[in-house]
Amino acid sequence: MSLARTESGSDTSLGRLALLAIPTIVIGALAALVLWGLERAADALSGVLWDIVPDALGIDPSGWWIIVVLTVTGLAVGVALQLLPGHGGPDSATTELVAEPLPLRVLPGLALVTLLSLAGGVSLGPENPIIAINSALVVAVFARFIPRVPAQVALMLGASATIGALFGTPVAAALVFTGIVAAVKTGGSLWDKLFLPLAAAGSASITMHLLGAPPFAFTMPAYGPPQAIDLLTGALITCSVIGIGLVALVLFPVVYRALHALRHPILITTAGGLLLGILGFIGGPITMFKGLEQIGELLKDPTQYDAGQLAIMAGIKILALLISASALFRGGRVFPAVFIGVALGLAVSALFPSLPMSLVVASAVLGMMLVVARDGWLALFVAVAVPGEIALLPILCIIMLPAWLLVSRVPEFRIIPAADDTTAPRTFARK
Repeated sequence: MSLARTESGSDTSLGRLALLAIPTIVIGALAALVLWGLERAADALSGVLWDIVPDALGIDPSGWWIIVVLTVTGLAVGVALQLLPGHGGPDSATTELVAEPLPLRVLPGLALVTLLSLAGGVSLGPENPIIAINSALVVAVFARFIPRVPAQVALMLGASATIGALFGTPVAAALVFTGIVAAVKTGGSLWDKLFLPLAAAGSASITMHLLGAPPFAFTMPAYGPPQAIDLLTGALITCSVIGIGLVALVLFPVVYRALHALRHPILITTAGGLLLGILGFIGGPITMFKGLEQIGELLKDPTQYDAGQLAIMAGIKILALLISASALFRGGRVFPAVFIGVALGLAVSALFPSLPMSLVVASAVLGMMLVVARDGWLALFVAVAVPGEIALLPILCIIMLPAWLLVSRVPEFRIIPAADDTTAPRTFARK
């Protein structure tokens, strides 16, 4: 991430940190409100599309209606990308979790296409767009009212606040930014550099809890005391899931090029929506959307599905993620990756019920997150957070060692288009 190049060392004096703490806490609360508002709007539109309209028409929302809604969602997103200023921001397939700040004129379009994707059942999460929106807003506010704060510092505060809001804890933001700020060649301790990001993330997390947002936590069987054999079991599961993730990584540019061969944004998103609708019709609603609520459905009664069904769900979700990310929809890849990891972990648990379910699921999530996010800290946090078992942490830290060797030199799970890429979609200027 380019944040590692920031030159903010001179701003880490205790006095300056204390003065900036107050606006940073306010920023964290506001970032949470933006996320909460976007998700509530998406939930309201989703209720109309998947509950109110089908009920009024007497239609089964889990049947062919899925194909209709996702195809229309693709068409609507394509039209929005064509007509809105800034074309809805950069293609999410090409962006990192935290990227350079966007111009303010792009943000309304980005929010709208993200809202449509979330409500329509596209298999992407809100993380990339909402981090981009909040970061751009924070950078603009600091440039206007506190211009002495470097733009990269403001960007980091907006991003850390949003990550704290997304996961309901500042720990995720601290882990994500630890490696970034540690790489900054400036004075001050690591905790001095993390002070303001943690304040923003903590404020955002508390705000989300006060707003009643569900925590990033699920109920699973207790892990129990660690066993030496768990190291081998967990490592085998994690590395196997990494293998599946690497297959998806190889397919990603293939799917991207195939869809972008259609050239026009409306054709790309509509075709993507149609394909997602077919996948949703096959796999059912549980394989759609960002995946967080669907994880809760899987874990509510892990025995309701057999290993084959869970493996099929994971496979459909992988295809849905690749198509969603390739078809110009705006969204993040983290939450769908967590669903895939949970589904694969439960499939292994169904095949080998004597293995601790928490260990198996955490190991599978760790493997998929390492491929998709390419961030060891974030992968470790999510792998522990899903089962909610801190006792798994030392086991996963050891499992991480061979797993990281497998992913450390592979390409990122994103598209890096060449400067002369002839498959880039065309946009047509309005007269």
